[in-house]
Formats: sequence, C-alpha cells, structure tokens
Amino acid sequence: MTMTPAEAFGHVLKITRKEIGLSQEQLALQSGLDRTFISLLERGKRQPSLTSILEVSENLNVSATELIRLTVEKLHDENS
Repeated sequence: MTMTPAEAFGHVLKITRKEIGLSQEQLALQSGLDRTFISLLERGKRQPSLTSILEVSENLNVSATELIRLTVEKLHDENS
C-alpha cells in the first residue's frame, strides 16, 4: 500500500517527538496547537499547514527543513 505524504509526515513527527521525550500534550501546549490535532497529524489524518510545521519543528528543536527531508525520505523508502 502506498504511503501518503500526510502519513509519512505523521510518522516522522511521532518518531521525532518520542526521541526527545515529549508527549503529544506537551508538544501541543508548547506549539500552541490542540493535542487532538497533533494526534491527527501523527496518524496521517490531517495535513499540516506551513505554520504548523514551523511551530512543531521549533518545539522539537529540529528545523522544518529536516522534518520535510525526513518525510521525503520516508515516502521514498515506503513507496519504492
């Protein structure tokens, strides 16, 4: 089954969040987003806006560019 960009981003977001030991709720509070929205992002049910990408990347201490690079890499790995 082909992975969508939203699913790939969600996977990257979840892995990155867990690596630094943040809960969805902590990331949501720090980013000014709703915890439910973080959950939907991680499950690939919602696509992030540019603003959301910038907010979560800042609070994960990783560049938005790196999150996108990892997303593209995940898409390539899963869909090849």
